[in-house]
Amino acid sequence: MNVPSPAPKLPVSLVANPRLSSWVRFTGEGRVAISPGKVEIGQGIVTALAQIAADELDVDISKVEMIRASTATSPNEGVTSGSLSIQQSGRALRQACAEVRQRFLAAASERLGVDAALLGIDDGTFSGPGNVRTSYWELADDVSLDHDATAGATAKSATKRALAGHSVQRVDIPDKVFARPRFIHDYALPGLLHGRVLRPEVSGAKLIAFDETTARAVPGLVAIVRDGSFAGAVADSEIAAEAAVKALGKSATWSAGDPLPDEGHLAGFLKSQPVETTVIDTRTAATNKPIQTLRRQYTRPYIAHGSIAPSCAMAQWEGDRVHVWTHSQGVYLLRADLAIVLKLPAENIVVEHMEGAGCYGHNAADDVALDAVLLAKAAGGRPVRVQWSRHDEMTHAPFGAAMAIEIEADLDADNEITGWRHAIWSNGHAARPGRAAQPALLAATEIANPYPRMISSNPPAANGGGADRNAVPLYDLPAWTITSHRLLTMPVRTSALRTLGAQGNVFAIESLLDEIAALRGEDPIAFRLRHLRDERAKDVIRAAARRAAWKPQKRTGIGHGVGFARYKNMGAYCAAIAEIEGTDDIRVKRLTLAVDVGEAINPDGVINQIEGGAIQATSWVLKERVRFDRTRITSTSWTDYPILRFSEVPAVDVEIIQRPEIEPVGAGEAAHGPVTAAIANAVYDCLGVRVRDLPITRDRIIAAAELAS
Repeated sequence: MNVPSPAPKLPVSLVANPRLSSWVRFTGEGRVAISPGKVEIGQGIVTALAQIAADELDVDISKVEMIRASTATSPNEGVTSGSLSIQQSGRALRQACAEVRQRFLAAASERLGVDAALLGIDDGTFSGPGNVRTSYWELADDVSLDHDATAGATAKSATKRALAGHSVQRVDIPDKVFARPRFIHDYALPGLLHGRVLRPEVSGAKLIAFDETTARAVPGLVAIVRDGSFAGAVADSEIAAEAAVKALGKSATWSAGDPLPDEGHLAGFLKSQPVETTVIDTRTAATNKPIQTLRRQYTRPYIAHGSIAPSCAMAQWEGDRVHVWTHSQGVYLLRADLAIVLKLPAENIVVEHMEGAGCYGHNAADDVALDAVLLAKAAGGRPVRVQWSRHDEMTHAPFGAAMAIEIEADLDADNEITGWRHAIWSNGHAARPGRAAQPALLAATEIANPYPRMISSNPPAANGGGADRNAVPLYDLPAWTITSHRLLTMPVRTSALRTLGAQGNVFAIESLLDEIAALRGEDPIAFRLRHLRDERAKDVIRAAARRAAWKPQKRTGIGHGVGFARYKNMGAYCAAIAEIEGTDDIRVKRLTLAVDVGEAINPDGVINQIEGGAIQATSWVLKERVRFDRTRITSTSWTDYPILRFSEVPAVDVEIIQRPEIEPVGAGEAAHGPVTAAIANAVYDCLGVRVRDLPITRDRIIAAAELAS
């Protein structure tokens, strides 16, 4: 008996935004406007999405105009995060364009009097026997796209796509090379004013009073704004706004703030706080009593997002309506929180995206948008631009959450793993706006009628989890228990940083696996392959090993290490091999990576993402940590919070395993965990020391060596 095939389903973003005209429009200039709800944050998605649209519509990519996201015109695709843009927006756009092509093909068939099966499409022109032809643009008035997608059209097969799977020039590069105002920091609206906000040195301090006299004498001052503990200045130049706020700050008095934990005993602090405990996953098996149990603790510090330019936004009021320009990752979610704070209908607020200097997760892009909106109220209808200082960015933006991870591995007489227990203590890794009844924006906690500071939560496991992301091993271990302890106190703001908890968990898992392989005297790559059933996982490890010419070797002052993960256990596969030099300081000389994202729409874009992730992970491993004393953040500049310098960047070599028959997934967060683990394991290979606390500094290597002895 033949079982009927299941009915085709629409991609999730198309289910939420089914109207075809919200995705695709043909303009009178012979161009096609594509409006995704995801935003460009440096990851190159506007190029990959343009490739998808051009392929499905059979138009030259030069005719595709990518429209930046806006709550006024774009589909609501939530937030651009989690390496989901291609997976969600790409699939939706491919299906939407396939349905648009089918509708126009039917219209062309009717107009030309030719069977649709006999028509071809080349660069937007339909042609058939007898040299009859028409185009999308000639048919546009006759074909309504104000219809919902139906899943009735079939997208092209991989073999029929001309652009997907090939590297094309990024569509956003020319503007950036020729310094056209694509970045929000460079954009100047007519009549633009500038704002700056006064904030305390101490977390949680409330503004008591300040003297306005000196600030009001600053040339170019337009207004001084105060609403509870929220205070700032508006002026006709950024220099004047900064000078006014500096004058206010000198006279300001503040309440005592909230105490911070002891940085030197951060793991102890995390494990001593009230928590919400969740058992993430369990696997049981009948095993003998272990011969020994390895108990190891791994930590990572609070990490700043560290964008090369501080957060920036613009806002302009017109009556009871406000227009906001922002580099937020979620224009609709930001609008929702602004509506709560302003007590306005969401329809009165337009939030329009402009590119920023990268964000790497939930930085201060949303916070500065509310700053601009509040200051713009005093601007008499003129637009106000607010850019945070580096100091404010380093002290008041959300951080990536610190983590303490304990793993216990039960071993039998042959040092084979018989049991595995993985526990995490961490603040939540998500406090984005638009997801709760109360706003998650900094100024909302400062105004005269303040909202409480939101305690960060974790995304559900079905979405990849937060602190527990990648805590469940992909390896075939006989038994495990994975537990997450989310702190219910929050000494500093934490939210999404690139990979959320995956970097810490992969570092811990891969470090302990490497240690067990060494106990067995087994090659670490062979050990991993032996514990994997997933053939795609094995393929990326083999590819990285082959490309790096891996073989057990011992050279004085040189170390090699391997790390592997599948991001969220359902995304991209990535294996990394690190070569380090460990004479005076640790220097990462070379990183070799293999990645499998399914169909790589733009291979060059995938390589860019893996290279960028690998370099950022290297910076996290060797240098980055938020520094603080018991009252304030002390890492307030690049001097106090060093990142990897150009002279320290390793050579990065990436191999893509192209699988055009498999739906694509994102590449942006695949490399961080594997690279972190590979470097840590290379340190052991070089120096014979297991460093389990990030960042891996000279002091920590010495401390680990002393502990081992």
